Amino acid sequence: MDAIIFALYQIVDIVLNLLVWALIISAIMSWLVAFNIINTQNQFVATVGNFLYRLTEPLLRPIRRIVPNMGGIDIAPIILILIIFFIRSVLRGWMVGMM
Repeated sequence: MDAIIFALYQIVDIVLNLLVWALIISAIMSWLVAFNIINTQNQFVATVGNFLYRLTEPLLRPIRRIVPNMGGIDIAPIILILIIFFIRSVLRGWMVGMM
């Protein structure tokens, strides 16, 4: 039973880690589009941007409703990354306590 719980923990940890990377890539891509370094008319760029938007926006939207507007600076990804790090830390501590 411990092996199954540990495997589930590892899967959740990997998914949370991939989500952090998706948030970072999404933020960098939005900067590159805003500064006109990459063009969203390119089909690959548009596809990647659409995928990242659909993946991250449902998680960022509730945070954006709570956090006040910072004058064009979106800190919702940073807050979500901190929340994910907290969840991973709690899960890691829980797994150490179980072993």
